[in-house]
Amino acid sequence: MDIGVHTPPLYGESLEDALAYLSAQGVSAIEPGVGGFPGDTHLPREEYLDDEDAQADLHALLEEHGMHISALATHNNPIHPDDERAAHDDTELREAIELAAQLEVGTVTCFSGLPGGGPNDEVPNWITAPWPGEHADAHEYQWDVAVDYWRDLADHAAAHDVDVAIEMHPNMLIYEPTGLLELREATNEHIGANFDPSHLYWQGISVTDAIRYLGDAIHHFHAKDTRVYDEQARVKGVLDTTAYDDERNRAWIFRSVGYGHGEEHWKDIVSTLRMIGYDGTLSIEHEDSLTSSNEGLEKAIDLLQRAIFEEQPGEAYWA
Repeated sequence: MDIGVHTPPLYGESLEDALAYLSAQGVSAIEPGVGGFPGDTHLPREEYLDDEDAQADLHALLEEHGMHISALATHNNPIHPDDERAAHDDTELREAIELAAQLEVGTVTCFSGLPGGGPNDEVPNWITAPWPGEHADAHEYQWDVAVDYWRDLADHAAAHDVDVAIEMHPNMLIYEPTGLLELREATNEHIGANFDPSHLYWQGISVTDAIRYLGDAIHHFHAKDTRVYDEQARVKGVLDTTAYDDERNRAWIFRSVGYGHGEEHWKDIVSTLRMIGYDGTLSIEHEDSLTSSNEGLEKAIDLLQRAIFEEQPGEAYWA
């Protein structure tokens, strides 16, 4: 296993400076944005796609700092009810897959997207209950839209031998593990999970059980924590629309690794990942509003360096 960083917190620095900083911290991988919500500050997709010289320069820069790319990130909504928006996001995602193949990066991270509740809707609609009945009908419609889109996208990924790692995220159609496997079963094995525990904690999902449940469907991993504040959650629950920067009044907030759950828990996550055969990058996503980007990243790196396994296990001679 190795430690990586999803680079938007460092967009104030050039890619070269960000690589130098992360390398000095003991990080060996990056997950740069190439479109969508993460933006493309460090890796403008259109500048690198089909440009062998630019790609060679990028490889040389990565090699200089002892780094590699764990995944290209393009989190957007390619099944948005606005056709123009959907087409734009679909292009971003498909081109990210093509660029990943050209760069010999095996994975693209993304969202499933979310349609409207019907063919005439203008905004996405996150359905969280089957009643009244029109909500169940809307959910069925959304799945029809999603499966139709993702089957074609999965074929595109297979043609380029790139895995597509969907982050299970509320306000997207796929927000928990059973939905992720349902979509994978409806498409192909190139569709899997970018496993981000931060969105599962506040839903009450056991992270280690979810890792075991998904198994080899996990294509990538985000190291990101969440703290649920019971005094707020006991009153308002966890479906909280309070602004993220109003920390005192939210039922939960994203935290740096170790500040939502302790080191023992993160060591258990690492061990469970190894049990199911994941030995890739733990890509730190910093969205902790109580810390600066650098301090939050450095504290997460410090904890994960004590938690990860860098060597392969030997033979169980005692068995």
